[in-house]
Amino acid sequence: MYPTKSYSACTSMIVGKDASINGSIMIARNEDSKAAWPKNYVIHHHQDFSQPQTFTSKDNGFHMPLPQVRAAYSATPEWTDKFGLFEENGINEYGVAMSATESTYTNDLALGADPLEKDGIGEEAMVTVVLPYIKSARDGVHRLGQIIEHYGTSESNGILFADQKEAWYMETGGGHQWVAQRIPDDSYAVIANQSAIQEIDFNDPEHFMWSTNLRQFVDAHHLNPDLSKQTFNFRRIFGTADLSDTYYNTPRVWYGLKMFSPSLEFEPTSQEMPFISRANRQLSLLDVQNFLSSHYQGTPYDPIGEGSEADKHRFRPISLAKTQEAHILQIRPSMPTSLAGIQWLAMGVAAQSVFIPFYAGANQTPATYQHAHGTYHPNEAYWIYKLAGVLVDAHYVQLGPKLKATREKLRIKLQQAVQQTDQVVLDSHLNGPELTNYLTNVNFKNAEIGLASYRQLISELITTATDFSPLNFKQDVNL
Repeated sequence: MYPTKSYSACTSMIVGKDASINGSIMIARNEDSKAAWPKNYVIHHHQDFSQPQTFTSKDNGFHMPLPQVRAAYSATPEWTDKFGLFEENGINEYGVAMSATESTYTNDLALGADPLEKDGIGEEAMVTVVLPYIKSARDGVHRLGQIIEHYGTSESNGILFADQKEAWYMETGGGHQWVAQRIPDDSYAVIANQSAIQEIDFNDPEHFMWSTNLRQFVDAHHLNPDLSKQTFNFRRIFGTADLSDTYYNTPRVWYGLKMFSPSLEFEPTSQEMPFISRANRQLSLLDVQNFLSSHYQGTPYDPIGEGSEADKHRFRPISLAKTQEAHILQIRPSMPTSLAGIQWLAMGVAAQSVFIPFYAGANQTPATYQHAHGTYHPNEAYWIYKLAGVLVDAHYVQLGPKLKATREKLRIKLQQAVQQTDQVVLDSHLNGPELTNYLTNVNFKNAEIGLASYRQLISELITTATDFSPLNFKQDVNL
């Protein structure tokens, strides 16, 4: 049986280096699954194993051999590995970033020709078996592509890769087919649970990669709906364009275009929105944060806005209660590898949390980001940020401004922290273990800045909310 749509999936954004305000490449995603499903943040150290290594998934039994040399890499695994690792995103010691996955769906015609493999590779395993073994974004596409062709995949997905030179978006179709497109340096892309890649130029291997015999497979099974047969549109050949897409997926892409390319006029339900777009300005890290934190503000479709009840619940928002964590993997230009990569991580709901900068050159993560529990624990990062959101949810009008003020102050403070760290490292020429230790300490401090601010916010929220009880009455002070 094929997996069915659970309507608990992600939203992604990619920004090319010339499209960003400071030359950074950014790949970003909201990891959406369940409203209470904690994440950890860990760093795996470099290891040279003396014996052959294998990977076996607790999710679906997928297994494969692994190289005996594993690079160091960061990751955000689930609080429990009972159902698999789901490491989701990270940056390795070579400065390569990976985010996996953006869930997509293959149409029935394509699945009839190439069914999903029940024990093939899935989201749960992708970061674990790819990121520690690649030295460039292009390497990542190649390695994962080979795995998919050999073992098959159990689901349809989009995968994001980046290094200091380029960003790639890769998509699977059916059990063994895939394509990847290099994001143009002057462009950005937003993706929301649909096949996104459109025209493939098979004469341009510098900007496109694809599975072996992809064209022959499509021709043999008569999958290309183009009347002229002169184009090869991966979205139309392998993707879906059904009613659920127009309520669940396309509105999120529409809002991204509204934010960054407002001259492009589409309806929220349009199936013709482009994969690659150019913004009306150079995009900053905060623009990406705002997108991942958005919920149709300024439109009738905002769930906490002023639209009609029907409109407020018409479309699935970008930031929502089921977000486990949101991340922006920023690879900055003209910097040493240890300093270039920053994993901006927001635990819980992006709209109610804050993105903490973690330098990829560190060798450890704070204890509050490790060993999370499946139920509320007051000293765990995920639950601290989640608690603030839960408290605000109950009285959004009264308490929302306190949350907003805290987030704004932190965004400014954390940007300053990054600038100060960069300056210290570059001025002092730190390197080797000394640099690693310094960046680790900086990461710990930045994490505590966020947690301390949210602990204070929680204190204020609880104190204020004590007067919102229904067991209340305007009391005569003289009685």
